[in-house]
Amino acid sequence: MESQIPQEWNKFILKDVTFVNLMMRRIYNVLIVANPYDAFMLEDDGRVEEKIFNEYMELGLRYPPTFTQVSTIAEAEEVLATTKIDLVICMPGTADNDAFTVARAIKGKFPEIHCVVLTPFSHGITRRMQDEDLSIFDYVFCWLGNTNLIMSIIKLIEDKMNLEHDIKEAGVQMILLVEDSIRFYSSILPNLYGYILQQSKNFSTEALNRHAANLRMRGRPKVVLARTYEEALGIYERYKNNCLGVISDVRFPYHSTKRSQIVGAGASSLEKDPEAGFKLLEAIRREDEFLPLIMESSESANRERAEREGFRFVDKNSKMLSVDLRHLLEEHMGFGDFIFRDPKTHAVITRIRSLKDLQDNIFKIPRDSMLYHISRNHMSRWLTARAIFPVANFLKHVTWHKLQDVDAHRQIIFDAIVQYRHMKNIGVVAVFDRGKFDKYAHFARIGDGSLGGKGRGLAFLDNVVKTHPQFNQYPGASVRIPKTVVLCTDVFDQFMEQNNLYEIALSDAPDDVILQHFLRAQLPDSYIDDFFTFFEATKSPIAIRSSSLLEDSHYQPFAGIYSTYMIPYLEDKYEMLHMLAAAIKSVYASVYYRDSKAYMTATSNVIDQEKMAVILQEVVGKSYGDHYYPNISGVLRSLNYYPIGDETAEEGIASLALGLGKYIVDGGQTLRVSPYHPAQVLQMSEME
Repeated sequence: MESQIPQEWNKFILKDVTFVNLMMRRIYNVLIVANPYDAFMLEDDGRVEEKIFNEYMELGLRYPPTFTQVSTIAEAEEVLATTKIDLVICMPGTADNDAFTVARAIKGKFPEIHCVVLTPFSHGITRRMQDEDLSIFDYVFCWLGNTNLIMSIIKLIEDKMNLEHDIKEAGVQMILLVEDSIRFYSSILPNLYGYILQQSKNFSTEALNRHAANLRMRGRPKVVLARTYEEALGIYERYKNNCLGVISDVRFPYHSTKRSQIVGAGASSLEKDPEAGFKLLEAIRREDEFLPLIMESSESANRERAEREGFRFVDKNSKMLSVDLRHLLEEHMGFGDFIFRDPKTHAVITRIRSLKDLQDNIFKIPRDSMLYHISRNHMSRWLTARAIFPVANFLKHVTWHKLQDVDAHRQIIFDAIVQYRHMKNIGVVAVFDRGKFDKYAHFARIGDGSLGGKGRGLAFLDNVVKTHPQFNQYPGASVRIPKTVVLCTDVFDQFMEQNNLYEIALSDAPDDVILQHFLRAQLPDSYIDDFFTFFEATKSPIAIRSSSLLEDSHYQPFAGIYSTYMIPYLEDKYEMLHMLAAAIKSVYASVYYRDSKAYMTATSNVIDQEKMAVILQEVVGKSYGDHYYPNISGVLRSLNYYPIGDETAEEGIASLALGLGKYIVDGGQTLRVSPYHPAQVLQMSEME
C-alpha cells in the first residue's frame, strides 16, 4: 500500500496553528443610544447585559462586553469623550432624538467607531429608510425584542474586524450570507450564530486541556454578510480558498451604478434583480464544483430550479426555517458528526464524532462510501469546520483528481491524523482522557494539582523537543520523552485525607510500619479504568517514579531521597494493577521515611509542605527471552572538567553505560563522549 502513495504525500510535515493569535480585536464597550422607554425595555424587560453575559458563559465564550445606555446626543458625546467605546447601537426614538440623526452626529465626530441602527419594523420606517443614505452605518437591523440579536451584531462586527488576519494566520473559514432584507437577516443571524457557537463549544473537546479548549473556539467559522451581488462576489473572490459555504437569497441588488451605497447598508434602496441569487451561485459553482451552496427564498417557485441546478433550498415562509437550515449546515458544511453514507441509498453507515474516532474507523469504511466522500472533499471540509486546519489544508490538496486510489487515501488520512495528534500532544500536558489516550498519545496528567519537580522537568523537556523540530530530522532516530502519565499532587492529598494517614506518617514509627499502613490504604477506584487504558497504550514495563514538590528544586536537589519502582508488562492486567497500586502507595510512603525526614530537617524544609506527585512512565528497551532490557542510558553534564585535544569545557560531556543508569550515578566506570566530538573517544583507541 505504501508504494502506491506518491512521494510528495508520503513524507509531509504538518505545521501547528496557534489559536492564541486569533480573534485579537474585540468589542469590549457598547454604547446604546435609545429613548428612555426603549432603554427601559432593553434593561429591565430584556435585561440585555445579564442575558448577554449568560449567553457568553453558556457558550464558553470569554470577554462579554459591557453596556452603557444614554438617551440624548449630548449624553452620548459625553460618554464617547471619556470612555473608549467600540460599538454604538442607535435605536429610533422621539422626533428630537432620531436614530439616523444621532448616528450621523456620532459618526461626524468619531468616524472610526462602528455604528449600527436598530429599528422596529413598520411601514413608516421602511418608507423613511428608502430616502436615507445608510452607507455611513455598518449595518441596519430590525429590532424584534430578541437580545440574541445584540450578541449576533457584536459577533458579526468582530468577525469583520478579524476576518483578514485570521484567514492569513490560520486558514479560518468563512460562511458567506447574501441577504438584503433587513427583516430577514435580523432573524436568521441569531439562529446562525447560535448554531455555530454551540458547534464550536462541541468541537473544542478535541483540545487536550481546558485552556486549549477555550482558545480553540476562536477557530470557529466566521460569518460575513453581503447585501448586493458585487459585494458578495468580491468577498467570495477574495476569500474563496477559505469559504465553507454560501447561503444566498434570490432577489437582491445586481450591477448597480450607485457604488457609494454598495459598501453600506443602503442596499434596500437599490434596484433588485429577481435572478441575482442564481447568477451569483452559478458564478461560484463554475469556480468550485463541490462548495455547499444554499439558496433561501420566499418564492416557492424557485425551489425546482435551485434543486435542478444542484443548490440546496430553504423556504423563507416555512415555520421550520431555522431547523431546515441547521440540517443543511450539518449535512453539507461539515458541522456536527461526520456521517459516512451509502452513495446509492444515502443510508447512514457510521457516525464519526471525533478525530480519534476517524482514525480508528478509517480502514473499516466500505470502499464505495469512502470514494463518495473523498471525491467530494467532504473530509477536508469537516476537519476545517472543526478548526483542525493543518490536516484539513493538507488533505484539501490530495484530491481525487490527483490520486485515484481509495486505499492510498485511507492511508494518507490515517497518517495525517496520527501526525497531527502526535504534534498536538508533544509539549502539552494533556488532561488524561480514556477516550483519547492511545499509543499515539504522549504526556497526560490525572488531577489538577502540581506535576512536582521531576514532572515539571519532563514537561519542559517535552516542550523543548516540540519547539526544535530539527531534533527529529534523522531517519531511525526519534527524540522524545517516553509515554508519561502524572498523578498530580491533589491525588496525593486526597489519598492521605481519605485514609487518615497523616497521624502515622508524621509519627516516629519505623519505615516498615509506615509502609504497611500505606499499603493497606485504598486508592480511589475511579482510576482503575485510567490505569488499564495506560497499560493498553504502553504495552511495556512501567516505572513508577517520585515527583515531589521539592524534588529537582534549584538549590536543594532531593534526587535519590524517594523510592522508584518498576513493574513488568503482564498479560494479566489485574495483576499489573495490583502491583501498580502497591508501587504508587510505596512511593507515597517514602515521603515519610526516616531518611526523608532527616533530609527535610537538614535543608530547613517542613515535612507537611512536601507533596508527592507520581510519574508513571514506559520503560524504553527491548525484550530478550523473558527479560526486558533498557538499551543504554547516560548522564549529560554541561561542563567538561577534563577536556582533551580540541574539546572545550563549555561543550560538556556525556557519560554513557548499558542498563538503567544507576551504575553511572553510583560513580561506575562509564564511556565518556563529548557530543561535539563523537569520533574522539579516549577509552577506545580504535573506532571499531
